[in-house]
Amino acid sequence: MPKWNDFQNIWTTLREVDVTAVRDEAEKTLNIACVGHQDALHTIKQLLHIGSERYGPVSPSPLTLTPISETQNASQSIQNADLIILGIDANTPLTEAETQGFQQLNQLATPYLVVLTNGDYESSDIHLLGVIDHHVCSIPDPSALDAPDHLAEAVLQRLPVEIHLAAARRLPGLRATFTRESINNTSLTNGTYALVSGLPQQIPILGIPFAAADIIVLTKNQAMLVYRMALAYGAPPDFQSRMREIIPVVGGAFLWRQAARSLVGMIPFWGLAPKVAIAYAGTYATGIVAWRWYSTGELVSAEQVKRISQEALTLGRTRAKELIDRFQEARKTHGTKDKTKGDTPNLRDRVKRLFSKNDKNDETKAAKPGMRDRVKRLFSKRGSSDPISTSDSEQLS
Repeated sequence: MPKWNDFQNIWTTLREVDVTAVRDEAEKTLNIACVGHQDALHTIKQLLHIGSERYGPVSPSPLTLTPISETQNASQSIQNADLIILGIDANTPLTEAETQGFQQLNQLATPYLVVLTNGDYESSDIHLLGVIDHHVCSIPDPSALDAPDHLAEAVLQRLPVEIHLAAARRLPGLRATFTRESINNTSLTNGTYALVSGLPQQIPILGIPFAAADIIVLTKNQAMLVYRMALAYGAPPDFQSRMREIIPVVGGAFLWRQAARSLVGMIPFWGLAPKVAIAYAGTYATGIVAWRWYSTGELVSAEQVKRISQEALTLGRTRAKELIDRFQEARKTHGTKDKTKGDTPNLRDRVKRLFSKNDKNDETKAAKPGMRDRVKRLFSKRGSSDPISTSDSEQLS
């Protein structure tokens, strides 16, 4: 169980988080115009509303359903739509006029998605322009377990990113996919931050290489992830209330210590990889635990938290290796470019020149040690308790 000091430290950090922009994003107006065959429209509406509604429905609904025969009467709502979904039932042949109308979609500035129900577009008799082919989502069996996720992925891919949260808040069928993507993206963001910052200091209790300032940044990112998740699942937008209810759920320090303890003894030395792995895993585990709470109200047990943390850590180590490999490859590429710029010395060259200049000056100042000597003396005074890990410099070299 988390200790009271854990809650106080987290609360101090969270009180500084500005959530106004996120709340405004969740409350944005949204209009999704659905036009097409009656059966297809019914299927689309049903799939977009299959999902957790623990906090009840959030009004107003962003969907407007218009049978294809009544399109002219709904021209205004279609023109003002953030996304147009055209529903085609594979069992209902398209007329020539309908086919021509669909083929004019690419001329619209509004994002659009064609949803084919009860059939597969590749094997159907329905053929649209090649450009439109890339905007088609087939739902062969609307009763399949993966049908809601398949449609949700297609809708979020076509919908502008800035209204994803508002769409998930109003359409339960989008919530699981939105949350999954948010957890993955925030975990990757925190892992990348851990890599770039190097996280050179330590959590005193565990001896894990994290700086206090970095912990604040990573924890705030986790808090924003959890808050966005709460809004997506229809929770009231009061930030402090959401944090009060979630802190006991996810545990002290937002699972940082759980992830760190799981890592102790599993990695022989502290380098960049463990730091990135912990940053990724702590965020991922927090997201999964909070997801269960907001979607079903499930309060996971300590044993479940441990299992989730271990699974997150396994994934975190994989992502850490990928990030470090990409970082090192980018440095190699950048280093190659630097060699072609002979008139522009890089940082390492400038430091070498600085040392060499000081060495020359040292020859005329025997009584005063040169910069290199002073640096050597400084490092020679540092003991084995130096918080800067040698493995960090090896990873960065």
